[in-house]
Amino acid sequence: MTVDDQQSPPPAPPQNKDRFDDDDYPAYTMGRAAEMIGATPAFLRAIGEARLITPLRSEGGHRRYSRYQLRIAARARELVDQGTPVGAACRIVVLEDQLEEALRRNEELSRPAPEGPAGG
Repeated sequence: MTVDDQQSPPPAPPQNKDRFDDDDYPAYTMGRAAEMIGATPAFLRAIGEARLITPLRSEGGHRRYSRYQLRIAARARELVDQGTPVGAACRIVVLEDQLEEALRRNEELSRPAPEGPAGG
C-alpha cells in the first residue's frame, strides 16, 4: 500500500483562488518540485516507480506534484541522504504514514463521547 492509496478520492477541483491553499492541488512541475526538495528529477521518477507517490499528469503528459506529495518526497530524500536505499526509504515513509494515521485514529477513539441532550 502506498501513501497515495490512503488518500480519499480527490474532491471537486477548487476554484482558482483556493488552489494556493490546497495541499493536494498538483501545482508543481517536476523541475520545480525537485528544486524545492533539493533532489533531482531522477529521484522523483525513482520514488514514482517505487509507487511512493503518483504525480498527476498535465494535458501534455507532464508530471505535476502537490505540496502533500512534496512533503512525502522530501522525507524519502532525507532517508536516502542518510544512506537508505530508495526502495527501503519509500517503505519506511509508507509505514511512518500508516503509524501516524493509526495514532490519530486511536486518539479520536479514546476521547470521551459527547453527551447528548438531556431529557427524554
